Amino acid sequence: MPVTDQQFTTTSDEARFPASAGPTAHDTARLSVVIAALGVVFGDIGTSPIYTIQTVFNPRDPHPVPVTTDNVYGVVSLIFWSVTIIVTVTYILLALRADNDGEGGIMALITLLRRWGSQHGRRQTAVLAALGIFGASLFFGDSMITPAISVLSAVEGIEVVEPSLREFVVPITAVIIVTLFLVQRRGTSAVGRVFGPVMIVWFLTIGACGVAGIAAHPQILRALSPTYALGFLFGHFGTAFFALAAIVLVVTGAEALFADMGHFGRRSITRAWLILVFPACILSYFGQGALILGDSRHVSSPFFLLMPAWGRLPLVLLATAATVIASQAVITGAYSVASQAARLGYLPRLRIAHTSEATVGQIYVPWINWLLMVSVLTLVFAFRSSAALAYAYGMTVTGTITITTLLFFYIARLRWNIPLWLLALGAVPLVSVDLLFVAANLTKLAHGAWLPLLIALTAFTVMTTWQRGREIVSAERERREGSLREFIDHLHAGDDPSIRQVPGTAVFLNRGKRTAPLAMRANAEHNHVRHAHVVIMSIETEPVPRVPADQRISVDSLGYTEDGIIHVRARFGYMEAQDVPGALALLDPAVTEGPLQLDQASYFLSKIELRAGSEPTMAAWRKRLFIATSYITADAAEQFGLPRERTVIMGAHIEI
Repeated sequence: MPVTDQQFTTTSDEARFPASAGPTAHDTARLSVVIAALGVVFGDIGTSPIYTIQTVFNPRDPHPVPVTTDNVYGVVSLIFWSVTIIVTVTYILLALRADNDGEGGIMALITLLRRWGSQHGRRQTAVLAALGIFGASLFFGDSMITPAISVLSAVEGIEVVEPSLREFVVPITAVIIVTLFLVQRRGTSAVGRVFGPVMIVWFLTIGACGVAGIAAHPQILRALSPTYALGFLFGHFGTAFFALAAIVLVVTGAEALFADMGHFGRRSITRAWLILVFPACILSYFGQGALILGDSRHVSSPFFLLMPAWGRLPLVLLATAATVIASQAVITGAYSVASQAARLGYLPRLRIAHTSEATVGQIYVPWINWLLMVSVLTLVFAFRSSAALAYAYGMTVTGTITITTLLFFYIARLRWNIPLWLLALGAVPLVSVDLLFVAANLTKLAHGAWLPLLIALTAFTVMTTWQRGREIVSAERERREGSLREFIDHLHAGDDPSIRQVPGTAVFLNRGKRTAPLAMRANAEHNHVRHAHVVIMSIETEPVPRVPADQRISVDSLGYTEDGIIHVRARFGYMEAQDVPGALALLDPAVTEGPLQLDQASYFLSKIELRAGSEPTMAAWRKRLFIATSYITADAAEQFGLPRERTVIMGAHIEI
């Protein structure tokens, strides 16, 4: 179990770009973050033009859309208005404003819900929080499917150039995916700096190809009118409804965009979307629609066929690079979701590496990284084509978007006290659009949509089981620890003559100063000893890269100034190694009730050994799952820099 709860506070644009920087440095920093955001945040949604329209008109689809002039206008119009409503309105204009101290994503909304919702009915809050956890679980499914379908769809472009290369698609895809996950440890900033310029070239290229297609058949611009979308949807509902299951592919990456807000900030994401990403994608969709109007045979691969023959091989290479970047968006989003889930108590403490001194949210989570890599490779070898995966893709996207929209409007009501009638004006149409997409994707349940639901149910079960088990263990642990104040009073009074004072310094890591460390209580009650100098130490992580040495330590005598027992609170920046011995070296002997022998000090950790008991706290299979999940908890001694040869782990058995 974690020995400390690490909480971040507000991460504003000022925190990302210090006020001391001059205007030129300030602007340069902002531009670099926008470029990095292009390389990380928008890869997923920016590569949707590769496969969306060909998926809509795929003749092998269980519910194919006939290639007619009216249908082309209707599909392109629906694409435009779906992107506008779901991405630009729901996410860019609304959801990005509901951040949790600079962090975005569905887990941030759950945090806000738990913070404010408890005042408006615990049952309602619990139901919405569970819904949010399921949305986060769907996002983990998205994180697995996106790299597989994105890279496969791009590499499949070599079949357009040379059909005989078809058998190399899967091996090439696997090599690319392995390479992508291997470079993650270098950090989001490093990856973004490389990927950002590539994505600028990508968006300019697909925009230019789109313009060329539109120039050949400018009548496609009529699809900008919502009347074509509405006419297609209501005039040909049977066809349009099933088409929505493929049209939803245009908004894949919207949740990753929200989840990555902690990496780059709202302003950088908004600017990149409105200035470059949104126009380029729309131009590509309209260009492909225009190409199909000119010749319906181009429906098989309209994206690549927009490019003249001489440029198709370079476009395949560029598309492959762009889809690798598309995978980056959901990978970094998965890191953020996992990190926030661990802080909220839905996952065990994971080893998290912070990779940027400028932005608190840029992290690397090794365990999640390798889990995703294995999962993505499994999907690639199992499905072997982007078309086979396309049926599964939309379910994760529509489910996550719908839950995000619902949570946002509920939080908006609590946080900004918006009148209910005004809230309904925005919520009803947006949620209705989302639910329509969900319903359309449910029709693909037998054709692959079951896969993301299975992944989501698995993740949901793990997270809710860990949260419930953690509550049981924490309650039992707190009961056993008892009040720290009462324990100190007992030691000071000398009520138990069997407890002997031995020379030396003992450091006990604890979650706070409300309860006594289990290891310290065991030392006194079972070993009948206490050290001459006792330090009870709590660790806190601050939302700054580094904490100055003079602000690192605060000391509390715990009521007595002569007993040699003190509580120390150590504050670390998020970029700093949490070096407990180094922090203790900063202590002034005047406030430690005597000099500490740190070079010979013993460090005590309280370790909980979990056992499945007979009490009906959880189902037997959930108890086993909780115990199994506990094994991925990060090693506390390694995390806090404790000397192994002087670290004592004192365990306690707790039955759940």
